Amino acid sequence: MQNPVRKFDKEKFKKAVLRHLQTTYATTINSATQRSWYLAMVKALTEMTTLNLIETEEQVTHANVRRINYFSLEFLIGRLTGNNLISLDIFDDVKEVMHGFGCELSDLLEVEHEPALGNGGLGRLAACYMDSLAAHEYPAIGYGLHYQYGLFRQEIIQGHQQEVPNNWLGIEGYPWEVIRPEHSQEVGFYGYVEVYTKNNGQLRRRWHPSLLIDGVAWDLPIVGYKNNTVYPLRLWEARSEKPFNLSRFDQGDYVGAQFSRIESGNITKVLYPNDNHEAGKTLRLMQQYFQCACSIADMLQNHSQAGRSIHDFAQYETIQLNDTHPTVAIPELMRVLIDSYELEWDEAWEICQKTFAYTNHTLLPEALEKWSAGLIEKLLPRHLEIIYEINRRFMNEVEAHWPGDVEKKRRMSIFEDQGQRMVRMANLCVITSYAVNGVAKIHSELVKRDLFPEFNELYPNKLMNVTNGVTPRRWLKSCNQSLSGLIDEKIGDAWPGDLYQLAKLKEFADDTDFQQDFMAVKKANKKRLADWIKERLGVALNTEAIFDVQIKRLHEYKRQHLNLLHILSLYYRLLNDPSFDMYPRVFIFAAKAAPGYTLAKDIIYAINMIGKTINNDVRIKDKIKVIFMPNYSVSLAELIIPAADVSEQISTAGKEASGTGNMKLAMNGALTIGTMDGANVEIREEVGDENIFIFGLLEHQVAAFYAQGYDPRVYYEKNPLLKSVLDWLETDDFTPGQPGALSSIRNNLLFGGDHFLVLADFSAYREAQKKVEQKYLNPTQWARSSIINTASMGKFSSDRSIEDYATKIWHLQPVKR
Repeated sequence: MQNPVRKFDKEKFKKAVLRHLQTTYATTINSATQRSWYLAMVKALTEMTTLNLIETEEQVTHANVRRINYFSLEFLIGRLTGNNLISLDIFDDVKEVMHGFGCELSDLLEVEHEPALGNGGLGRLAACYMDSLAAHEYPAIGYGLHYQYGLFRQEIIQGHQQEVPNNWLGIEGYPWEVIRPEHSQEVGFYGYVEVYTKNNGQLRRRWHPSLLIDGVAWDLPIVGYKNNTVYPLRLWEARSEKPFNLSRFDQGDYVGAQFSRIESGNITKVLYPNDNHEAGKTLRLMQQYFQCACSIADMLQNHSQAGRSIHDFAQYETIQLNDTHPTVAIPELMRVLIDSYELEWDEAWEICQKTFAYTNHTLLPEALEKWSAGLIEKLLPRHLEIIYEINRRFMNEVEAHWPGDVEKKRRMSIFEDQGQRMVRMANLCVITSYAVNGVAKIHSELVKRDLFPEFNELYPNKLMNVTNGVTPRRWLKSCNQSLSGLIDEKIGDAWPGDLYQLAKLKEFADDTDFQQDFMAVKKANKKRLADWIKERLGVALNTEAIFDVQIKRLHEYKRQHLNLLHILSLYYRLLNDPSFDMYPRVFIFAAKAAPGYTLAKDIIYAINMIGKTINNDVRIKDKIKVIFMPNYSVSLAELIIPAADVSEQISTAGKEASGTGNMKLAMNGALTIGTMDGANVEIREEVGDENIFIFGLLEHQVAAFYAQGYDPRVYYEKNPLLKSVLDWLETDDFTPGQPGALSSIRNNLLFGGDHFLVLADFSAYREAQKKVEQKYLNPTQWARSSIINTASMGKFSSDRSIEDYATKIWHLQPVKR
């Protein structure tokens, strides 16, 4: 049983709101704007969460237990206010208080700026995991960066993606965060390594950085569900140790006087600076080290203040590396243990090997981080020395296991020596970590078989699986309150803390009344989304149409262009085949492309231009609408997901590690059309074949295509519809006066190798889409499948994922408040 939260005092809260309105924001009731009311409301709420945060920290310290430190360059947390009100169990109470001030809570929630602290699934997963850690009270701290602008805000200008700064902090700052100056740290860069002799004659090394940066800690509250527990998401902001040179300023060198401040400010300016050039690579590595150095120092400070010996560090602290971005934490902890605490190598290495665990999120070679040894040597000279020594000792281990096998050493070495010497961060993670996990069954098997087969042979029990999950508090209870209320009526309200209880809904899957109620909720959510699109994008939608949704980062392997080719094939047939008819469908896309990813940006341009043409073509009588929703975010996902009928999860088999959008959409009753890839495999196991639309090549068939040679032009030549659609991209039908403006997609598929087998899967995809339409035409069958999808999502709660981590990897015990 969870402990009840403190009784909410409405009068006390009301007074706190008024106090902050008047004293914090210098505004009166009569002159207050909605933003003023929102800010005052949140400041009143933070009085509760900050107190709970401090009390939780004290209780965890007193319990003297092991804690997880989750290192991630991204935390895509979304707007916090509505979610926190649900976790605090005071949503209706606060709604009532604010209504008394003449404010509607729903309007105030829309005022909040979404923290731009993440990019996609990896960052959102980190946020879900922090939510579940707090919900189930496993001691935790999340460590990230306090980006000033974070990920760019996407604007669509004449169909093209344009990146603009995302000033999510605004003028007033983000009201949920609290600065923690007592946790400030100092981080060095550049400089040289000194060899010196101790009094006992022992040779030691120490690093003398030439640039020092202050790391200032900001905590965001991660509020546990109905339990008073609040854990910190600790974000580091870079500030200059000496921000201002007065003498240079007095001499008129206004820019030079602030050089140190400008240099430090760049570190936490944006998420993922473009690294297509050397300056960008340097900045990105600086970001990664800054986060890791601050976080390691904070952990050691907390460990010391708790009165613990450095020799017991790994007993009380474990670090989960969320992908390879925080890998430099490994040589950083080694450096501190050896150079500052003066431990011998063997003990320091043993501590590291018992501290770090690593989550792999990708099989794509280009996504496995590598840094040039020269850049690391320039920026972090001591760390490169340590990495060399780790590798030297590891190569001895490989030699002992496979004597004389040079090829094994080449593949397993931390260093890659093909041209420029590179440091393979994934190899460093696997060598060091006590556990390495993939994020779905098929992905974890491919990690063992294809990515790290030699490591799996050397360390047979190290590589394992933890299937991803998503928090039901945000992705059902908060974002789809109508459906949540309907579920509460049928099975009670305990399911947000135990998602397996949704299985009780299966007994109502054939209940006609429940089917009608379930689909009425879907229809209302579709109308809400349609109203948003009409108001902001000017396109009217038919809510009786199938809402077909693909929302995720824009990447070739996710195959948004396969979806687009299918749309073009439908449009082509409507215009050229009098016998063809189709049920109306609305195709909804939302995605950001990396600024330097030209083809991904071309696909966004194609979606927009083709959509504009189709949406304005009266000949097809609104049978197809194509919507691209700009600036995809958690908030947009919360609007789109409850309205989706169809969930597009169409990555090339073997390329998507897991996916979590597939889970969120299915949880809200959307039916998946997808390949046997990532978590789709496990979703199929849970929902059953009749409630999902699987198509396309299997992973082993994809591998065979690559091995035997693949010529996409064969598919082009033998499929007249596919040929017509691809050739259409060469015309100016979608880009008047600019023939060939969309041809980069065609050229990539036909002459660029079609690496992700779009053309090979096109026909199978079309056939699966026909089955989608056939099923939708039977409302009873569709409603039943939709209910079964929601009812089958218990496994895909992040609570289950965290339970797996806590028991299989981290070995944590909850601390109940």
